[in-house]
Amino acid sequence: MTQPTPALARICPACDGFASVAITLGGRTRTGARRTITAHCHTCHGTGTVPNLRALLHTAATAAFTRR
Repeated sequence: MTQPTPALARICPACDGFASVAITLGGRTRTGARRTITAHCHTCHGTGTVPNLRALLHTAATAAFTRR
């Protein structure tokens, strides 16, 4: 019996799949928790993956060559 072929991961090249991170601001809240902010990758908008090349080319072509 053969193993199924795994899907190719489309990991974002800018963040390597770590799309959102928490950055500590220093200090703590009244309850003792650390004060943090969340930063998202600008390339993948916080998803960790990018669309495949065909979808990107289709989006670019429809934006550039609209029919009237």
